[in-house]
Amino acid sequence: MQIVRPLHTAILVTDLQRSEHFYGTVLGLAKVERPMKFPGAWYQIGEYQIHLIVAPGVSIEPRNEKWGRNPHIAFLVSDLDAAKQQLLNYNFPVQPSASGRPAVFTQDPDGNVIELSQQ
Repeated sequence: MQIVRPLHTAILVTDLQRSEHFYGTVLGLAKVERPMKFPGAWYQIGEYQIHLIVAPGVSIEPRNEKWGRNPHIAFLVSDLDAAKQQLLNYNFPVQPSASGRPAVFTQDPDGNVIELSQQ
């Protein structure tokens, strides 16, 4: 087997409208059409996609106080300070990377951990 490239990551959410606000407005991802009939939304990042799947009643709170040590998805950003300020402007929590590298962690409305990193 040879894996060529990542295609998408599926993220469970409980409230689609609230999650669309986070991924589309706060993170600024481009929403794309999806051919599925069950509730959800897809977002495009280059050749990669984020698939939101509605799963009522699912709670995904981080199990470790250092969010980067929980399952998470990471995005490269061009300006980490601007990304951090955007999250704070929308009242989303921000936790700096415990390693001291240029990265912050946040949580989507359902507690899924998101890493934003700058090279």
